[in-house]
Amino acid sequence: MPVNMTRQRFEELVADALDQLPPEFAAAMDNVVIFVEDRNEEEPDLLGLYHGVALTERGHDYGGVLPDRISIYREPILEICDSEDEVVDEVLITVVHEVAHHFGIDDARLHELGWG
Repeated sequence: MPVNMTRQRFEELVADALDQLPPEFAAAMDNVVIFVEDRNEEEPDLLGLYHGVALTERGHDYGGVLPDRISIYREPILEICDSEDEVVDEVLITVVHEVAHHFGIDDARLHELGWG
């Protein structure tokens, strides 16, 4: 049964997950913003999505662009979790996963690291 949670509480969990990132990662995040959205319209079951140019792919000509975006999708996460503790865990995994994409870490490497 999906977890019933306010948007405000869910946003707090996303903020808490970001606070758990190692300080060197948080400091190195460049030109990226994080959004909590209800659902991805094109892929409704998606938990999170990174939209942008990974730091590893930015060249000397990178500049003058809108910030990259990390979207964390609230409804699908709540739908797959049975408790608030599960939501906390899934939010952390999803945030780490999408932040890793910002740093150029692909899904295969994330699976190797246990974050897939």
